[in-house]
Amino acid sequence: MFKEIGQIASLLKNLPKIREEAEKLQQKLAQVTAEGDAGAGMVRVRVNGKMELLSLTIGEEAWKLNDREMLEDLIKAAVNQALAKARQQVAEETGKMATGLGLPPGTELPGIS
Repeated sequence: MFKEIGQIASLLKNLPKIREEAEKLQQKLAQVTAEGDAGAGMVRVRVNGKMELLSLTIGEEAWKLNDREMLEDLIKAAVNQALAKARQQVAEETGKMATGLGLPPGTELPGIS
């Protein structure tokens, strides 16, 4: 119990530095990109670390199939794949920042995706 109180006191003391690092991390996350594809490349997407869709490319082959439901499924699969990759990268960057600040592993940081 006393160990946790000490950790909380340490966090409060380092709050300005934590805020500064969190702002830097948010800027870095905007630069993180991840790609996903589905249907052997018929649909390709790119997202950033803020979980925003940056680009969506639908290949000619997908249009030629003239199958709306399949195209929707391909888009969904490609987006989900890219988002999973982006989440992994965000978790790694957040973990690095937390470790650098001396925070315990798994600490949730408010406002960070």
